Amino acid sequence: MSNFDLASFAVDENKSRGRLHFEIYDDSKYRSVFGRDRDRIINSSAFRRLQYKTQVFVNDTGDHYRTRLTHTLEVAQIARWIAGALKVNKDLAEIVSLAHDLGHPPFGHAGEEALNEKMQAFGGFSHNVHTLKLATKIETRFIEFEGLNLSWEMLEGVVKHNGPIPDLSKVYAYIAEYNSKHDLDLKNYPSIESQISAIADDIAYNNHDIEDGLRAELFSIEHLFGLPLVGKIYQEILAKYPQIKHEMLVGEAKKRLTLAMVVDVIENTQKNIAANKIKDENDVRSCAKFLVKFSDEMEKTHQILKQFLMQNMYRHEKVNHMTENAKKIISHLFDFYISSPDRLPQERADEAKKITDKKTLAILISDYIAGMTDRFAIFNYQLSNND
Repeated sequence: MSNFDLASFAVDENKSRGRLHFEIYDDSKYRSVFGRDRDRIINSSAFRRLQYKTQVFVNDTGDHYRTRLTHTLEVAQIARWIAGALKVNKDLAEIVSLAHDLGHPPFGHAGEEALNEKMQAFGGFSHNVHTLKLATKIETRFIEFEGLNLSWEMLEGVVKHNGPIPDLSKVYAYIAEYNSKHDLDLKNYPSIESQISAIADDIAYNNHDIEDGLRAELFSIEHLFGLPLVGKIYQEILAKYPQIKHEMLVGEAKKRLTLAMVVDVIENTQKNIAANKIKDENDVRSCAKFLVKFSDEMEKTHQILKQFLMQNMYRHEKVNHMTENAKKIISHLFDFYISSPDRLPQERADEAKKITDKKTLAILISDYIAGMTDRFAIFNYQLSNND
């Protein structure tokens, strides 16, 4: 049901590798394979919870900062834009983007680090792995099966967000467990649509984190002048519009920087496809490298910008304070529930009573905490402290 002709190396939904559980639909001629995936993701509880999960700033810090949900929507928009330009499957690029952060725990990467630390003795925690677990097991919206029963192409894109997984002995247990019954071809590279989603993630967070960092006054516009491309864009706008309002300046600069990065990715990817003689989907997967990439010059700009944001934003005193508080909350909640599993919600407490080993109990608690929003985690932290 795509509305334009696809390139020969795009994923064709009519040749989808299907779903783990076979389904019969009454509306197949009105809804595409990946359109059905999109509907299931958007209607999931995990997707709704992203609205109240941290991107950089804790959800209650301010109304205009990005949340994990608004970040996700920006990634999906950029991915669809790039996919359209390359004449590949826009729907698939979009849905992989919509799902890529479903598994994030509260408080963003700080929450993930704390939960991973607590789970080290039990196999660790990764938001990418938890995304797969949510989509294939935890979300319960169907009578016939666990999870959302998403398409093979969608799940492959989520699991290989950071590239192929050549050694199954080094992956998290749940990936190996799921892959044993639904082979996601982990050793090969992901589809070009999945690669688009991954780089759209980079483009989105670099651009919106500059905007949020300026809004929070973690750095000034003058601090950006020394950055390649970014500084040039800001100075060009100021030279032409010296009286421009701050918010309009930041918005215009974000628009121009996003455009420059997207165009660079499109044109460089076209060169890579031609240079590697990519003719079909199998060529994409068997190619020994990512095809969707920045040019060398833009990659250098990208890395310098990431370094700037790391030093001036993610490690800023204000953000560090939020990070430490977040880790404290997650760590406390894990310790509280592992020692008092009867304090879990009734359904999970009943499940905990049947568990005889600490690892299984730890996984149950980790899954519960990972599903919390920022404010729900804070509420339960306060509640447990009052006890």
